[in-house]
Amino acid sequence: MNDSDLVLVTRHDGITTVTLNRPEALNALSGPLRQAIAETFLELASDESTEVIILTGAGRAFTVGLDLKELGGETAATTVTDKDLGKAVANVGKPVIGAINGFAITGGFEIALMCDFLIAGPNAKFADTHARVGVVPGWGLSQRLPRLIGINRAKELSLTGNYLDAQTAYAWGLVNRVVDEKDLLPTCEKLAADILTTEPITRGAIRDIMDRGWHSTLEEGLSIEHAANRAHAKSQVRADKVAARRAQIQDRGRDQAGA
Repeated sequence: MNDSDLVLVTRHDGITTVTLNRPEALNALSGPLRQAIAETFLELASDESTEVIILTGAGRAFTVGLDLKELGGETAATTVTDKDLGKAVANVGKPVIGAINGFAITGGFEIALMCDFLIAGPNAKFADTHARVGVVPGWGLSQRLPRLIGINRAKELSLTGNYLDAQTAYAWGLVNRVVDEKDLLPTCEKLAADILTTEPITRGAIRDIMDRGWHSTLEEGLSIEHAANRAHAKSQVRADKVAARRAQIQDRGRDQAGA
């Protein structure tokens, strides 16, 4: 697969659907895929034909997060540019609807949390396995998740690494609704179309002040997380450790997710 095929982009009447396209690897975030996502969102930020974005994944997963084979040294790491995926998605400046079609794990969970709101299919499953991989979050999960579902529930997820099913995610307020798989994209498209019927400048201002108010204490938290992530990565993250943990994490994930 060419790098240009890693992210599929379709546009229709102001709505742009972005599909992560490594289904054979459950959309694991390899270096090239991370850069393709960052480049796509940087382009969409200045694309006047795009007013609302739907973000989803091909196959059985939204994305299972960083490619642990690459991180663990089992496959060759690829050279990536300095484009920041987290900033590109979070700062696109347009409404982003997350269509969570399957697994949203660790880094994939973090990307989901960058969306303005989430619609889940019945097979959606969320998990934060940072503590099991041995990596401190670096894309905002430690700060965004407690604000969405409460700090006690967030600690339960992050300290256990357990999986959260779609219905529980809905009950906890993580996702706005759970719909049949066949209805997932049509539901997101209908909501995107509803957004398009509002006055653009006004909706942009409302989204901006909501985000600015919500982030008023998030900024410091993200800085704290960023510093901790960098310090931990320098002293604790080694390829051999990640490789040794990968099989255990995958086996546990299969047991909990029923995959």
